[in-house]
Amino acid sequence: MSTITTSTPSIQSSSTSSSKSSSAGSSSASNDISSQISRITQQIAKLTDELKNISSGSGTTEQKKKQQELIQQQIQQLQAQLAQLQRKQAQEAEQKQAQQQSKAEGVNPPSDEHSIDIYV
Repeated sequence: MSTITTSTPSIQSSSTSSSKSSSAGSSSASNDISSQISRITQQIAKLTDELKNISSGSGTTEQKKKQQELIQQQIQQLQAQLAQLQRKQAQEAEQKQAQQQSKAEGVNPPSDEHSIDIYV
């Protein structure tokens, strides 16, 4: 008989706004993702307000147009990050739900109060 030993590499996930490794399914990771989502949402709202105020600002129409394009690009990048974080959050929620379902399925071990002794 021989023993087989294997090891798996650790997978780390990082985002562009902050580099933090997190374990899947932990509540701290969920809170971290939620805080990142809210931060990005606030940035998008702020950029949208800036975009609205460009027309009333000073500068030539060409400068305003360039500024508008830059802000739109930033908003698109933030929306892509937001979508990625939302997908990650949904995957973690699915994994957590699957773990809870796997615990609920099958034979439940009896507690001390509800055990039955059967003699044959």
